[in-house]
Amino acid sequence: QVQLVESGGGLVQAGGSLRLSCAASGRTFSSYAMAWFRQAPGKEREFVAAINWSGSNTYYADSMKGRATISRDNTKNTVYLQMNSLKPEDTAVYYCATGSKGWSGSEIGEYDYWGQGTQVTVSS
Repeated sequence: QVQLVESGGGLVQAGGSLRLSCAASGRTFSSYAMAWFRQAPGKEREFVAAINWSGSNTYYADSMKGRATISRDNTKNTVYLQMNSLKPEDTAVYYCATGSKGWSGSEIGEYDYWGQGTQVTVSS
């Protein structure tokens, strides 16, 4: 089975930064796309960012463009999400996910394994 474990969440003030990490096991990490989604209480899970198998291509939600960077280190089986200029509306549980192919987009259905999430809280 595939296991994804997120870390790096926490409480930050508006305008601050966080770097989330997702450590993967149980799959050939370098062969698959990875992504970050988030979900606030009472809301549906929404796309944040995706990265292809090699890290050469990335894709971001409009709300995150210019504020977030997704990257991966295939030697460490880890994907990262650097977030800057955080806003209270960024408050959510952030989930790491892996797709079944080398490239996946913004749809939940494109991903087949998910982590348990890490909480990000941005205070005003």
